[in-house]
Amino acid sequence: MKILVMCGAGASSTFVAQRVRRAAADRGLTVTVEAGAEAQILSDPVALDGVDVLLIGAHLAAHETAIRAAADPVGTAVAVLPADIFEASGGERALELALSIQSPTRR
Repeated sequence: MKILVMCGAGASSTFVAQRVRRAAADRGLTVTVEAGAEAQILSDPVALDGVDVLLIGAHLAAHETAIRAAADPVGTAVAVLPADIFEASGGERALELALSIQSPTRR
């Protein structure tokens, strides 16, 4: 599974992506987790190719419709991360969210 964690500029998503990688490794799951910025997703139509799950920062919730419009054509599932995702358990919670929304056809 490939997960993309997206924030406004790519900085905070890097921290979340690291925690998700660690949580997946602790479970023995094979996942690729990358960080990205909103502009990258909305301006590059191939930015979501191969991405199974797109997790977007809570501060981008107002842009969810536009983000989903970019993700839906390539079959990428989208979820808004909770605002408190930077707590110690954030990586595990973000991984759980990604696993819960992943399309069964892409598993």
